[in-house]
Amino acid sequence: MLLKGDLNFVKFSIMNRIRQIALALLLILSASQFAGPLYACTSAIITGGLTPDGRPLMWKHRDTDEVNNRIQFFNGEKYSFLALVNSYYADDAQRAWAGNNEAGFCIMNTASYNLSEDDTLASRARSAGRMMYKALSICKNLKDFETMLDTLARPLSGESNYGVIDAEGGAAYYEVNEKGWRKIDVNDPKVAPQGYLVYTNFSYTGRPDDGMGYIRYTTADLIIKNRISKAGEITPKWIFSSLSRSFYHSMLGIDLRDDISTVSGNGFFIDQDFIPRKSSTSAIVFHGVKNGENPVETVMWAILGYPPTSVAVPLFIKAGENQPAFMIKNPEIQNNAMMCNLSLALKEKVFPIKRGNGEKYLDFKQLYNNSKTGFIQVLEPLENKIIEEEEDFLHTNYGKRYSKKEFDEFYAKIEDLITSTYAPLIQ
Repeated sequence: MLLKGDLNFVKFSIMNRIRQIALALLLILSASQFAGPLYACTSAIITGGLTPDGRPLMWKHRDTDEVNNRIQFFNGEKYSFLALVNSYYADDAQRAWAGNNEAGFCIMNTASYNLSEDDTLASRARSAGRMMYKALSICKNLKDFETMLDTLARPLSGESNYGVIDAEGGAAYYEVNEKGWRKIDVNDPKVAPQGYLVYTNFSYTGRPDDGMGYIRYTTADLIIKNRISKAGEITPKWIFSSLSRSFYHSMLGIDLRDDISTVSGNGFFIDQDFIPRKSSTSAIVFHGVKNGENPVETVMWAILGYPPTSVAVPLFIKAGENQPAFMIKNPEIQNNAMMCNLSLALKEKVFPIKRGNGEKYLDFKQLYNNSKTGFIQVLEPLENKIIEEEEDFLHTNYGKRYSKKEFDEFYAKIEDLITSTYAPLIQ
């Protein structure tokens, strides 16, 4: 067992290692700044009928060329909110890639590639992040979001699928192009008969067979369907473990985690069309509230970095600016988040080949192996412990007002668990 002094030494060593990694990542980003953007997320909205507590869940697995993501708290025009942002953003960048506000309004998006009538790079490049930032700042519910969409100047910001849940029971996707929008209501049994919808990088009302992400869509949909058929309840823990860290491939009909022998003798496999890929940079699950509950009880579960080498951390809007130091910007590491950089340090071992087409191959034995020393296997008990701590901290005293001291103590405990687990892995 590590003592407090040992943990301080571990944190110091990790911070030094993170600084080295951050500098290397900056060089990588500089070298790739002219590469085409990767906006290829996987998502789902799951209504309360499929969860043990009746509260809805909304999941975003983010893929982008911005490898460093962090969490930021904002005081918006009408509402304060938490958001996932790119680490290089200035504090006033006014862009968010997923978030929830104090009114219980939660939003995320996936890029769509079959909605736009102006199929140009310029149209697609307009930032959906600005729209989500604005929505988090002024919207209380789905109706407010629809009003915002109706009143924004045309053309709107490109083509995108926006997922939204609110504290009044609302749950919907909005398929938006430069001219307008269409609502896909997840609460409508004719639209979502099993109580959930999956979205990747095409829109249901868009051009048929155009767009991207069809294999990932099928993969995620089959995994959720299988869970439901076995009468299993869906939780944030299950989503992260069974979706964001899944290596099931619906096209090939294989699951690398179920049959490690599928992987070649040296442990490498092609990194193509799995839900987690080299371009995966974060994953978020919003655990909403039921209609009539206090919206500030909404929880954002956030994975920063490559999901197979990271762990989920609970974030509370009611904590205000008292967010965990390891999830927000750190000036000592180029405003990156320590949690993200820990994950990226391990990711380097999963994708060790840099020359030629080597970057398209992952060393799967680093993630999962028969010796149970893979990163996923080692980090799973850590994530389970974090979930247990969250349940003790929040669920047993639901609705309680916590002080800054209590939040600080809670997150200090989580940070100690994280640093002591990652220390031997990143050396």
